[in-house]
Amino acid sequence: MKIVILGAGLMGRLLACELARAGHTLEVFDAGGPQALDSAARAAAAMLAPLAESAITEDSVVKMGLYSLSRWPELLSNLKQPVYFQQQGTLVLWHRQDQAEATRFTHQLQATHARLPQIPALHTLDAPGIGQLEPSLAGRFSQGLYLPGEGQLDNHQLLDALWLTLQQRGVTLHWDSPRQPGDFAPDQADWVLDCRGLGAQPQWSQVRGVRGEVAMLHAPNVHLSRPTRLIHPRYPIYIAPKENGIFKIGATEIESDDLSPVSVRSAMELLSAAYSVDTGFGEARILELVAQCRPTLPNNLPAVRRLGPRCLQVNGLYRHGYLIAPAMVDVMLQLMQGADSALAEQFEVSVTAP
Repeated sequence: MKIVILGAGLMGRLLACELARAGHTLEVFDAGGPQALDSAARAAAAMLAPLAESAITEDSVVKMGLYSLSRWPELLSNLKQPVYFQQQGTLVLWHRQDQAEATRFTHQLQATHARLPQIPALHTLDAPGIGQLEPSLAGRFSQGLYLPGEGQLDNHQLLDALWLTLQQRGVTLHWDSPRQPGDFAPDQADWVLDCRGLGAQPQWSQVRGVRGEVAMLHAPNVHLSRPTRLIHPRYPIYIAPKENGIFKIGATEIESDDLSPVSVRSAMELLSAAYSVDTGFGEARILELVAQCRPTLPNNLPAVRRLGPRCLQVNGLYRHGYLIAPAMVDVMLQLMQGADSALAEQFEVSVTAP
């Protein structure tokens, strides 16, 4: 089939790679360039943490996240260059004054596991247990949680590897070329798939932007080996270690479609919270401070719309893009094969007409 994909962010690139691997002819149109500098996919830590995210989202997202954790290695194995992927669990920490918030968080995760026992159960940690998992933190925290099986990947490496794979598979890529579904007549494509995120707002008015800010640091004096979350009532943060001493730090979430640079307040809160976890961040070098808006629907859940018999829109991945993208890709592939999707039903993904 001849397939047109609008938007070359995370969803657009993943879908294009899977469809090209299946032998279809593809054209991809994106309003930006190949580095995805204006995509929400670039401003992320790409953590794959279904149990940790259950504290702020629905069980359906947790189920998608668990499915995607097992799907990511297969997707990555089909790319033309390696992508850093790790599945060593998540460490959750808190300072003594935030014990009440930590207790509430722990109860939320325990309730999730009771409803979804297929998720690995959390482990409570004392000071020696924390030191055993992360020797560099020995003696700094007295209590914590370990969420086994959770993972992460390097989103910048992934976006580049997807771009290279699309080129090598002969996909026609149109950069700086914004398009909308109505630009294509039925005889121009067998399918049109709209993955534009916030770019689809003119056609999907319920899509809104939720601003997030991320710092990328080079911190050779920090030796964390797995994603670490700090519980705090005002600025809970995540610290995601990548390769070669690179760390992504984030968690700000602002109801705004403002795309201006990172604010001083956000930068100070992110970096001071990271320093409170490991003082090695005091000598880190700031490589990038980036702000982007994540495409979000009113219920903060993803959805698919049918714009016609062979035109699908997917949107609303919110802050869970990397966590649930493989599940949503497979939902889209099933919807292209038939009227229904068993995965959409399993994950309670809304599939509707406009």
